[in-house]
Amino acid sequence: MPAIHLTEDDFKKAIQSSQPVLVDFWAPWCGPCKALGPTIDKLSEEFKDKAVVAKVNVDDVPGLAAEFEVSSIPTVKIFKSGKEIESFTGAFPQSKYQKVLEANL
Repeated sequence: MPAIHLTEDDFKKAIQSSQPVLVDFWAPWCGPCKALGPTIDKLSEEFKDKAVVAKVNVDDVPGLAAEFEVSSIPTVKIFKSGKEIESFTGAFPQSKYQKVLEANL
């Protein structure tokens, strides 16, 4: 199950979830973002009933990237109940994201 793609309109509602919400800020021209894509999709499948896994294309919604201080991509942010609880800049192994999601279930 691939990650959902968020727009500016549905982003703020999505991060209000009581479940952890992992958001991958990416762009289609970004090599490391493309490399991270399969990891994000695997997390979406693994946590499908326990967490929300989403992507935001920073080219489509640059305002969100600016608002959440995304200056480099890929950046993965994890939210819960509207609050940012973790942020990673760069591509990391799947286990790093899993640990944060599991700790916040």
